[in-house]
Amino acid sequence: MPDSSTTAEKESSVPDFNSLLGVQDRVVIITGAGQGIGRIFAHAFAAYGAVAVVADLNKDKADIVAREIEARGHKALALAVDIGSFDSLQAMAQTVFDAYGRIDVLINNAGIFSTLEMRPFWEIPLDEWDKVMHVNITGVMLATRAVIPYMQRAKWGRIVNISSASILMGRPNYTHYTTSKSALIGMTRSMARELGNDYITVNAVLPGATQTEIPRKTVSPQQREAIVSRQCVPRTQVPQDLVGAVVFLATEGSRFMTGQVMNVDGGASHSGG
Repeated sequence: MPDSSTTAEKESSVPDFNSLLGVQDRVVIITGAGQGIGRIFAHAFAAYGAVAVVADLNKDKADIVAREIEARGHKALALAVDIGSFDSLQAMAQTVFDAYGRIDVLINNAGIFSTLEMRPFWEIPLDEWDKVMHVNITGVMLATRAVIPYMQRAKWGRIVNISSASILMGRPNYTHYTTSKSALIGMTRSMARELGNDYITVNAVLPGATQTEIPRKTVSPQQREAIVSRQCVPRTQVPQDLVGAVVFLATEGSRFMTGQVMNVDGGASHSGG
């Protein structure tokens, strides 16, 4: 029977919620998922029905997170991955594709931060500067390069780069970290331009000062209070506060949004205008 619905009816129809905003059966790679924010992302995607690929340099930590997820009846795969090695990242992508026949989403979360000491830029050892740049910038590019062929074949993909709201404040004494996270914004916009024809979106999320289980010697209780005092929402940020934005950017619902930056910092900083 011919479709009798009018063009106006089709245009005004509302897509099914799960197909638009769900991640059921999507294969999602989260780098640096053995701890901290990445661990919460892995749990969230798995709880929402995706396969969470827990990629981390520390295989023991990745295994623990994967077992936590599987104990809750969800799907996970733990992989040891060196974000600074293209060979390691290519092996990761091939393993995931061989296991599931697809790679839908990449969350570029891995980076160096918690182990850094606060100091003025003229005191940062050059080898430390180089390592931060290689992992936080080059590592994101290499991870994306490793998964892109699979997304291009499927003509569908989501790349989410985890930057930092600290770049909007010019945070002192972490100049290498702040510089690396600033670079991700330019990378996000350029990648979005290059991948749009393949219906692959690339966006960035800027978390605020997020408290995780990872110890931070350089942040005192007084500093935490000062951070909260700058926010519109007067409480400490936790990883769960980032889940909504990151998962949304992995769904069909964000299909016409690319090259964009989302601030999730409790209103500590405001961008755009």
